[in-house]
Amino acid sequence: MKISQRHAWTLSVEEAIAIQEQMQAEVITSDQLQQPVQYVAGVDMGFEADGTISRAAVAVLSFPELELQETSLARRPTSFPYIPGFLSFREIPAVLDALEKIKITPDLILCDGQGIAHPRRFGIACHLGVIVNILSIGVAKSLLVGKHEELPDTRGSWQPLIHKGEIVGAVLRTRVGVKPVYVSSGHRISLPTAIDYVLRCTPKYRLPETTRIADKLASDR
Repeated sequence: MKISQRHAWTLSVEEAIAIQEQMQAEVITSDQLQQPVQYVAGVDMGFEADGTISRAAVAVLSFPELELQETSLARRPTSFPYIPGFLSFREIPAVLDALEKIKITPDLILCDGQGIAHPRRFGIACHLGVIVNILSIGVAKSLLVGKHEELPDTRGSWQPLIHKGEIVGAVLRTRVGVKPVYVSSGHRISLPTAIDYVLRCTPKYRLPETTRIADKLASDR
């Protein structure tokens, strides 16, 4: 993939907030699927050398078969500290390096993090989706913002995630008897469509196959 860098990555928190607020205006939360989804990708991060080196992994799977087609890894010095709400500035630089190595351009990217379910409606899935202009979904393991009603213990059940009176995502049960995931639109996809794709990418486990494979790649030494 050829990727254009939109901004610098060594920033102050104030500069990062300004970028989030500016780029959030570009986020599209309606369906922009121009062709059937044939390839889905997962991106995930690991860290080495006490967090000073970022290790990004990308896994591209066929869809709907979910068969692994391609992987890539990239390492670079970590340039932004861990601060909740600013995950993208810490992780995306290495993710972009890994995406540049792949030959198959995915139609949809599932991110291990938030989309618009974020204090400034610009989580990592939004940030990455806008930069690469690919449909993206945030599939987070934990809640960042919002509240929701109790969720039935049935696969496919979900409740709206509400923050400041706005539906920003969904808490989704992907497997009976395990914790739910938190789904939100990243870029160029609506929440109902995002939920559908997440369920189709989680045939057996709590997390999407894309995330599980990318996580293993990012974590292995």
